[in-house]
Amino acid sequence: MNKHELFMKKAIEQALIAKEEGEVPIGAVLVQNNQIVSSSYNLNISRSDPTAHAEINVIREFSKKIKNYRLVNSSIYVTLEPCLMCYGAIVHSRISNIFFGAFDNKSLVLGPNFNNEGSKCLNHKPTILGGILENECSSIIIDFFKNKREE
Repeated sequence: MNKHELFMKKAIEQALIAKEEGEVPIGAVLVQNNQIVSSSYNLNISRSDPTAHAEINVIREFSKKIKNYRLVNSSIYVTLEPCLMCYGAIVHSRISNIFFGAFDNKSLVLGPNFNNEGSKCLNHKPTILGGILENECSSIIIDFFKNKREE
């Protein structure tokens, strides 16, 4: 197992906690110097907060811990392709790398049509790699919504 798979497994653990708590099962970990410095999952429902996505939660937690809103030389691992809000927060916090599992076929914010390097409106352009443990990440979300529909 390579380091990307290892860290994605940790994000998947967070997604499974979210699922147990009735939250949309998306998990994230923030990594700096090959160490997890923050981990979380979606908390939108329990917090009644549309911004409480896994990515935002790990950014907030680590920023408070280091008392700095710039998270340079860090990487985020998230089980689902970040939405536009989360991508904006990642850019503003200067996270260096975005690694995600499942592609979000509805938003396609960072998917194959996204041109991070060609964008003229961004002053920071993180490296992006999707599809890490994609099947495992996808099945968690697909199963969650399938069960919701059946209820």
